[in-house]
Amino acid sequence: MAVAFEQLGELVTIMLIAVALGMDAFSLGIGIGMKGVRRNDAIRIGSAVSLFHMLMPLLGIFAGQYVGGLLGQYARFVAGGLLFLLGAHMIVSSIKGSGIQSINHRSFLGVLLFSLSVSIDSFSVGVSLGMFHSNLWLSVLSFGFVGGLLSVLGLALGRKMSRGLGDYGEAAGGAILLAFGLMFIF
Repeated sequence: MAVAFEQLGELVTIMLIAVALGMDAFSLGIGIGMKGVRRNDAIRIGSAVSLFHMLMPLLGIFAGQYVGGLLGQYARFVAGGLLFLLGAHMIVSSIKGSGIQSINHRSFLGVLLFSLSVSIDSFSVGVSLGMFHSNLWLSVLSFGFVGGLLSVLGLALGRKMSRGLGDYGEAAGGAILLAFGLMFIF
């Protein structure tokens, strides 16, 4: 029974982190969606975000497993610190405004840049998860699915929502990462 609760706790944690990471894609998707996005473009962007949300944490997990072996018992403090700093950065970024210039979401390079920009924080979360030896496939697939889904939702809702809600979404994601960082440290 204790093992089942532990696995459920890991699943909930991974899903909450996946949502937190996907908030960047959601909030920036709102901004792009406000310009008007065709359904095919939204599916292409969502698929690319999903792919990058799987690749970046996968690379991070492998790096984290290596670093975790080097750090030993201090790995949880470093991993928690990374999540805390990433969450704090997301909150500060949402308050200051991202200052991101508009990209052409119909071009291959535009989709690639958008996907990379919203997935780069997944690498550092992957490093943290690698130090904890979390369930690799569950983490990667959850991050990909949720990141892709939230980007498509952001694009679809972009016409109906104001830009301010996108910043609040990024702040909420940052708060979740910050909280998990503190939880891992303490």
